[in-house]
Amino acid sequence: MSDETEKPHERITEIKRRAAQGPTILQHSFRPFFMAAGIWAMLAVPFWLLSYAGILVLPDEFDAPLWHQHEMLYGFAGASIAGFVLTAVPNWTGRLPVSGGRLAVLVAFWLAGRVGFLSAAWIGPLATAVLDLAFLTTLVAMIGRELVAGKNWSNLPVLAIISFITLGNWLVHAEANGIADTAEIGIRLSTFVLALLVALIGGRIVPSFTRNWMVRNGAAALPAPPMGRFDTIALVALVIFVIAKVIQPDHLVAAYLAVLTGILHGIRLLRWKGWAVVSEPLMWVLHLGYAWLVVALILIGLTGLTDFLSPTSAIHALTAGAFGTMILAMMTRASLGHTGRELTASPGVTTIFVLITIAAVLRVAAPELGDWAIWLAGGAWTLGYGLFSVLFFPVFTQPRVQAPQPSPTPSQQND
Repeated sequence: MSDETEKPHERITEIKRRAAQGPTILQHSFRPFFMAAGIWAMLAVPFWLLSYAGILVLPDEFDAPLWHQHEMLYGFAGASIAGFVLTAVPNWTGRLPVSGGRLAVLVAFWLAGRVGFLSAAWIGPLATAVLDLAFLTTLVAMIGRELVAGKNWSNLPVLAIISFITLGNWLVHAEANGIADTAEIGIRLSTFVLALLVALIGGRIVPSFTRNWMVRNGAAALPAPPMGRFDTIALVALVIFVIAKVIQPDHLVAAYLAVLTGILHGIRLLRWKGWAVVSEPLMWVLHLGYAWLVVALILIGLTGLTDFLSPTSAIHALTAGAFGTMILAMMTRASLGHTGRELTASPGVTTIFVLITIAAVLRVAAPELGDWAIWLAGGAWTLGYGLFSVLFFPVFTQPRVQAPQPSPTPSQQND
């Protein structure tokens, strides 16, 4: 599976490709959902900062930190997951992409969830749950239907991961509705299972894209192929850590597992030879996103073993660092590739990568630096995803760029 969302499955014919229904924005899932992810990332963090400062009062049914965690996980990350996976599924199965009316309904469910969570104080927890849970629950059903219909059993782990993320959201709403005290474990489950999704998908695309880029540029020593034996060991270790962290988050075993898993994934990252692609921002940002996962795992372990740093710093290394960077990296690359544009980063796109990196570093360091770092981190994040939304708006709303036709040869001109 070398190019995940960029190389169409050989069974998808040009006729099928033209069969995508609806306006341009609804022809492929990445268009509306990547746009939604960028816009919501740009808006949700300022909402949280204004609440943090006491200027904006967020819904009474959910305290401000929970609102922030929920919306970054199920709003921002949820939209990016929908855009990426639903775009990749046709390449996995050979089936038509989800488009047109079905895609519009799913986008409407996502939007309803955001509006519902913002208006929870007025509509109540039950209505909020109905509005918010519809999106991810329907997404799981859509992906499952496509994988089963296409008999694509190898990607069932992706479906399982998204199902657990969805379960985490159900647990959040269970507490809001007075059913059980499960919001904290729901957020924790979704957060660390999302880390597993980053490791799984990242382990497919980062070495594959790196290898392709190095081959095109004449490199001799290529990175290790994706999903070898060592990759399996690293992923199994991560699964064990995630289980331990969800069940017993403060146990020493979870801390030791975090450090061990971080080391394994650090070795995994080194095997992909990221230093060979530093000249291309679209490439190094993928390696940087995975490096944040390594850093986050080690920091999470250290917070359980020492007083080295705040647990908040470790979690933000995972969320703002690994999630924020890897999501941005995949959205920019997939958007350019699927719309026929050149796979190279413009100065504007490179600026986006730098801004999000600054945001992540400042947010991780904020407990040591003070509140000013939180504000600067939020500003850099907002500018980064705001610039992404502006630069990629025409990419999402305009038709695919057609490759220029070669000029006819003299013999062809005479035919």
